[in-house]
Amino acid sequence: MSQAFRTLLRKVASGTHTSKDLTRVEAEAALEMILTQEATPAQIGAFLVAHRIKRPTSMEMAGMLDAYDRFGGRLEPVSNSKPVIILSSPYDGRSRTAPISPLTAMVLAAAGINVITHGGDRMPTKAGIPFMEIWQGLDVHWQNLDLTQVQTVLNQTGFAFVYLADHFPLAQAIVAYRDQIGKRPPLATLELMWAPYKGTAHIACGFVHPPTEATMREAFALTDCKDYTTVKGSEGSCDLPRDRSAIIGLGTERLVLNARDFGFSNFEVPLTTTAELITDIQQVLAGEKTEYQRSLIWNSGFYLWRMGISPNLESGFTLAENLINSGKVREKLGEIKQAIANLKNP
Repeated sequence: MSQAFRTLLRKVASGTHTSKDLTRVEAEAALEMILTQEATPAQIGAFLVAHRIKRPTSMEMAGMLDAYDRFGGRLEPVSNSKPVIILSSPYDGRSRTAPISPLTAMVLAAAGINVITHGGDRMPTKAGIPFMEIWQGLDVHWQNLDLTQVQTVLNQTGFAFVYLADHFPLAQAIVAYRDQIGKRPPLATLELMWAPYKGTAHIACGFVHPPTEATMREAFALTDCKDYTTVKGSEGSCDLPRDRSAIIGLGTERLVLNARDFGFSNFEVPLTTTAELITDIQQVLAGEKTEYQRSLIWNSGFYLWRMGISPNLESGFTLAENLINSGKVREKLGEIKQAIANLKNP
């Protein structure tokens, strides 16, 4: 048993009236002992449950981000001057609505933005569809690449996927605790905020509950991250919904967008099976006009404007549609696929 971890555990797990918040240094130390499993399984499980009940503070989240930066695999700054965006989504995937982010990433990359996404495999508690399965369905195989190879793909194509199992095995090793405790731990919020990148980047992250967004904003301020977007997105993702108002944080400012105000219907593309999702994506890449394509234009146009590529939302939607219909997005996907194939079969 770790006596040092026991001391930190007692602070957060002493009950409603006597528990105390951790300092930034203590939170970093606690997560380090969890990641390295210096703490025992009983201690780790107790901490994750107690911390969820207490709710993490922004100071604690900043400390945990410090630990993730020290132990997680992070890409080096890109060798070009183009902007960089991190598109973050919940690691436990989606189960009700079709993920748009993978194709949004392709549109942004086709427009000259460096895009980094990250995630793992099916993960408790939701065990929804992760990005990795979508890439595999599109015949893009990120698994078994080391971080240097992923860096090469990023430099060549403007896109990268950081895979938990290959590039952050310490975090992968504690995934089982999520299933055992039956609830999302505070690490789920941490994953939305973390940038597996050492350079300057814009971070786009989703949230479900307003208190989570407040914690995110305060933690970003503590870590000197000033360039970010928070989205009350579909299932906690950074995908802008169409069936309700999209509540968006532009740093400390608030923006509310309604798809209908820009000529989009309020239809939200449902998630049925993985095979049908891949078919939907392939139809869009082939230039077919579908509801998935409309959601892609809605999301991509927003991020093209947010990243400064388009002067306003309307021109962002137009540019996104042109990139899709001209085949540039399909070409970008093929470019990424070829870059990975060259590394695996030199």
